[in-house]
Amino acid sequence: MVADPSLALREVLTRLAQAVGRYRDEATYADGHVRWSLYRAAMDTPAAWPLLFEAVAREPDGPLASAVVGEVLERVPRDARERWIRLLPAAVRGFSARRARELAVLESLAHDDMPAEAVGDLIDGWSDWLQRRAAEASTDRDVLRLVSRRGRTRRIRQAAVDALQRG
Repeated sequence: MVADPSLALREVLTRLAQAVGRYRDEATYADGHVRWSLYRAAMDTPAAWPLLFEAVAREPDGPLASAVVGEVLERVPRDARERWIRLLPAAVRGFSARRARELAVLESLAHDDMPAEAVGDLIDGWSDWLQRRAAEASTDRDVLRLVSRRGRTRRIRQAAVDALQRG
């Protein structure tokens, strides 16, 4: 069980709530679900990201902090990702570190900077999430054909086939 948020975190959460248009007090923010809801609203409000960063730095619930960072990584520039990951306790940092690496791969695929040969060497080590997103991000027909044959699940392979048919 995670302890009640510190006074410092409650103060940041109050400012964060105001930044995203939630002016009514959310009690003590003791409930992780309440904090998650606020964090989700802040993720969709780039102007609130500095306060979100401060809140995550003080967040006592490691898995909750990890979930926030995992989602934020898709929204922040590539060069800011490591800073967010370093906020996390080492015990929960692995998921976010992997997601940052996966996002870098997706960006390479979206810009057609990763040839099909490289994809062929790496795809078996990719998560289902990355394989599915690769089918959505790539426009390289050779990459899409490879994913359509070697994707781990039927859904992944079908996504690549669908992308081939659209292209």
